Amino acid sequence: MFAPRAELLAKDFGISNSVVASLMVSIYMLGLVCGPLLVAPLSELYGRLILYHVCNFVFLAFTLGCSVSTGTGMFLAFRFLAGCAGSAPLTIGGGTIADVTTPSQRGAAMGLFSLGPVFGPCLGPVAGGFIAESVGWRWTFRVLVLLAKHGTLSIATLIFMRETKVNIVSKVKTISVNPGEATLPPGGHDRPSHIRFLFTALSRPLRLLLFAPAILLLNVAVAFAFRLSYLLLTTFPSVFQQQYGFSTGIAGLSYLGMGVAMLSAVVIFSTTSDKLLQWHQRKGMDGPENQLALMALFAPTIPVGFFWYGWAADRGTHWIVPIIGTSFIGFGSMFAMMPVQLYLIDALGHEAAASRVASNTILRSVAAALLPLVGRPLYSALGLGWGNSLLGFLALLFVPVPWLFYRYGSKLQQQRTA
Repeated sequence: MFAPRAELLAKDFGISNSVVASLMVSIYMLGLVCGPLLVAPLSELYGRLILYHVCNFVFLAFTLGCSVSTGTGMFLAFRFLAGCAGSAPLTIGGGTIADVTTPSQRGAAMGLFSLGPVFGPCLGPVAGGFIAESVGWRWTFRVLVLLAKHGTLSIATLIFMRETKVNIVSKVKTISVNPGEATLPPGGHDRPSHIRFLFTALSRPLRLLLFAPAILLLNVAVAFAFRLSYLLLTTFPSVFQQQYGFSTGIAGLSYLGMGVAMLSAVVIFSTTSDKLLQWHQRKGMDGPENQLALMALFAPTIPVGFFWYGWAADRGTHWIVPIIGTSFIGFGSMFAMMPVQLYLIDALGHEAAASRVASNTILRSVAAALLPLVGRPLYSALGLGWGNSLLGFLALLFVPVPWLFYRYGSKLQQQRTA
């Protein structure tokens, strides 16, 4: 929501450095890197529900802080901490899905879950562009807090959400039946084992990244492919305002092409993923790598989209032509994200699903935070045509990765470090 008028903040705070200006948007993604390291393992230990509620409150508090910031450092700190708290749904969501579904049901569930991450980055800038144009950039944060705090979403969360982690649910039921069987007090004989378990849980996402090369390769491929789309999101305002003369509000509408494509990808994935998995099972091909079939099929759409968008915008064709190009990128990026999350849950076990998904979320967020920092220098040096072509060639390098896992997944997935 904030991205379309980030330049207003830069003007208010006297920011002239392009990297710092881009960091105003992407610092949130650095919060999404750090948050999962703590949120995911804590959800495995203490349950999903308490983390959802606490992180929701913290997110709202620091988002409100962004709206009253008086300087660059203050804004960056609040924006980063809001990102840390905002990582909770993205991180714990995969664990919740694993808690309440079987492998043959997870495709549809993951598709529904992905609607939030899809509509947020695509519809937020549309509203944010008009809000910032009318009443200033600070209101993009205030409106977000008002909608979340006083809207039906937060109320529904408090009323209807329930704990799904099996061991926590069982513990609550046991205590309700026999209050004497509560948790051991501090200093009890179980404290050392509890501390070891906590350390193991906290280190699990990093161990997956550092000591599972095959999983790291897949996570890197997804992070790069998916978050190239985030680089585009940060450059849309300048491209469509400077190249096509759009106003701030109208420039926000340029996000809709990617948003519609992402929604289409979610619908297709939700309706076909589980059926495709069942088809593999009937053929005797029962393995977690089957979750990657759709990713392998649609991965080439990402480089195609970059070539299309870059040269269409560079040559000044009608504005609808580059927007169609962005739709290819959005479509392919969704088929990079959703199948891999299901693969991680199925391949490494659902017992610590949130931590498995966290390893993927961390790398995606690192890429999302760093890639936009090179966007403006890249386009300044190479132009829209060759700049996006370079991104397209880089995306092309990762196209074989899902095919590699789909074909040799059982061999590549032998190390289970967590």
